[in-house]
Amino acid sequence: MGQYNVQDAKTRLSELLNLVEAGEDVVIAKAGRPVARLVRIERPYKRRLGFVHGTLPEDFLEPPREEDIAPWEGPLISSTPTHSSGH
Repeated sequence: MGQYNVQDAKTRLSELLNLVEAGEDVVIAKAGRPVARLVRIERPYKRRLGFVHGTLPEDFLEPPREEDIAPWEGPLISSTPTHSSGH
C-alpha cells in the first residue's frame, strides 16, 4: 500500500489508478496525515435469471383471491401443544 500526498496524487492520478486496478491500495495524505484510500471496485457478478425451479402459474401476478387470503387474516394458532403443569 503506497501513500501519496495530495499534490503527488494530482500529478500521478493515472498511474495511481493503474496501481489500484492491479489490486494495490493507495492512500492519499494531506500534510502527511492519511485522509483517503483508493481501492479497486470489485465488479458484481452477473446473476443468472431463471433461478426458480419449475414454472409459475399463469395467474401468478394477479391479485390473490379472497379464499386464498382468508387463512392469512385469521387468528394465529400455535401448532405446538401446550402442557399445563397442574400446579
